[in-house]
Amino acid sequence: MTAENSLGRLDDDDYPAYTMGRAAEMLGTTPGFLRAIGEARLITPLRSEGGHRRYSRYQLRIAARARELVDQGTPIESACRIVILEDQLEEAQRINAEYRRAAGTGKGNGTGNGSGTESQTGSED
Repeated sequence: MTAENSLGRLDDDDYPAYTMGRAAEMLGTTPGFLRAIGEARLITPLRSEGGHRRYSRYQLRIAARARELVDQGTPIESACRIVILEDQLEEAQRINAEYRRAAGTGKGNGTGNGSGTESQTGSED
């Protein structure tokens, strides 16, 4: 691996750069928390050649959101499910926005007030 390839990975959100200990330290949590969210299938860390868990920046952001919910009193299984649903909703909204742009029917195109409740009477209030 060249130095150029190594440096390119610094910008890669999916590159598993962090050990379990470092990830737990960065999140202000324990390795046990990371194992628990792994068991709940919120994140699946990659494994090093030696079998050690390695986490990406993207996975750490997901874990941080789960930790916020757990710190607010949400059970870990529920927190993981909430984070998964939030992530799915964000992806669906992104895809819908792409479809709207491709179809030329994005919000704010001058075809109404955007609420979907245009008046049928034609009178002004």
